[in-house]
Amino acid sequence: MLDVILKRFEQPDEIGNFPKGKFELIQIGGMTIGRATYEPGWKWSTDVGAATGAKMCSVEHVGMVVSGKATAAMEDGRVIEMKAGDVFYTAPGHDSWVVGNEPYVSLHFLGAEKYAAKK
Repeated sequence: MLDVILKRFEQPDEIGNFPKGKFELIQIGGMTIGRATYEPGWKWSTDVGAATGAKMCSVEHVGMVVSGKATAAMEDGRVIEMKAGDVFYTAPGHDSWVVGNEPYVSLHFLGAEKYAAKK
């Protein structure tokens, strides 16, 4: 029986690449944890959703922003900015984009396996 498992995002179990970004997955302890890395200019509806014809992300997310800034733009018109240190919940039905000139990095604890499957 294993008592401790160590993994690093430098060697993820899976990588989803798309324009201006990537989504890395690690499977550990019955969970799928994701790391999103998006370059300045990345926008979900353009760089991810356009390939499937979706205008809004239909995945529920719980995560934490590691660096950079991004928005969560909800279907009802609300736009919320997320920055380093924020822990977030985002309901299905949102768009998102990087704010500023710094790459955006976040960890995803809920929704990672579904989000990666959409790539």
